[in-house]
Amino acid sequence: MIRTPSQIWGAPIVLGILTTIGLISALLGDGIWDAVSAVALGIPCLLGVWFGMRRTPAQRSAL
Repeated sequence: MIRTPSQIWGAPIVLGILTTIGLISALLGDGIWDAVSAVALGIPCLLGVWFGMRRTPAQRSAL
């Protein structure tokens, strides 16, 4: 199975863009920008927890 670069790098690029938007809005904005930064920084964190919890016990012990 051959995967294209967009299939391989698509999700990490989107997560990087979300993180960048969250950090910039937290630094430069106030009010609504605080909510934007919380959402933009929360999504990558939630996805990390979600995929970390989805691993089976056999995959956890292999590390």
